[in-house]
Amino acid sequence: MSYNNKRKNFIITNSIIVVFVLLLSLFINFYLMSLLGFNQDTFFVITLSVMIFGLVLYLFLSRSIFEPLFKSDENLQKTVKETLHELNIPISTIKLNTQMLEKKLTDEKAVKRLNRIKLASNELLKLYEDMEYHIKKEIDRVDITNFSLVEVIEHSLEKFEDLKKDTKIEVFVEDVTLNSDQNGFQKMIDNLISNALKYNNEKDGLIKIEYKNKNLTIFNKGKEIDTKNLFVIFDKFFQEDNTKEGFGLGLYMVKEFCDKNKIAIKIEPTKEGNRFILNFKNIIKE
Repeated sequence: MSYNNKRKNFIITNSIIVVFVLLLSLFINFYLMSLLGFNQDTFFVITLSVMIFGLVLYLFLSRSIFEPLFKSDENLQKTVKETLHELNIPISTIKLNTQMLEKKLTDEKAVKRLNRIKLASNELLKLYEDMEYHIKKEIDRVDITNFSLVEVIEHSLEKFEDLKKDTKIEVFVEDVTLNSDQNGFQKMIDNLISNALKYNNEKDGLIKIEYKNKNLTIFNKGKEIDTKNLFVIFDKFFQEDNTKEGFGLGLYMVKEFCDKNKIAIKIEPTKEGNRFILNFKNIIKE
């Protein structure tokens, strides 16, 4: 059964149960009021009793009807997690063997072929990690761990080494330990740096990453963000410059992560460029 059909069936079935319980409760309430007579005391006692009865009846009926639906979702989640676990084994095997062959091969063509296999296996591993993270996020079982801010930023900058071209990147970050969802945090930093590169000046491009007083600032040279867009820049699918590639999801995902993990984020447009400021006071590991 598809997600849309499940959702449709859930809404229809739930509506039928609610209407049935409501009508039955109203009928019982009317019958008891007619039988016992209407006054202020009896009205309160009868109405409260009927409401409790209706709630208990609704819970009883909905449990028996929706339990198979929820069980189906649980089985699906279990199957997906087990499949992901099984996928991790061959991917790790490919990666390990390519590393071993890399040390022994000398033929130039063979080395190039091996590098292509290595790149493909790395892409598979990245897809695996992304899928695993999204599943954990959906079922609200994301791992909260301690990690280094410096290591996250360095890992992110490595990804964009080939894309930065002539853009100068300056980093002034002291090592600090954070306690949060590391995978989500890494994606947030990746999106901010990607955004800084995308909207940087084509000539004399500059990104400056600084950490001070529990705030991480990512500055990029470029066109100043229009103040009227500051209220919608984090909206889904919003793009200030439609000529740039992308779907307008990067900053939306950044804001979503920040809100969920109690990280305050703000933007300071300047004539030279724009600053994105993140406050980590709620996730710093003391």
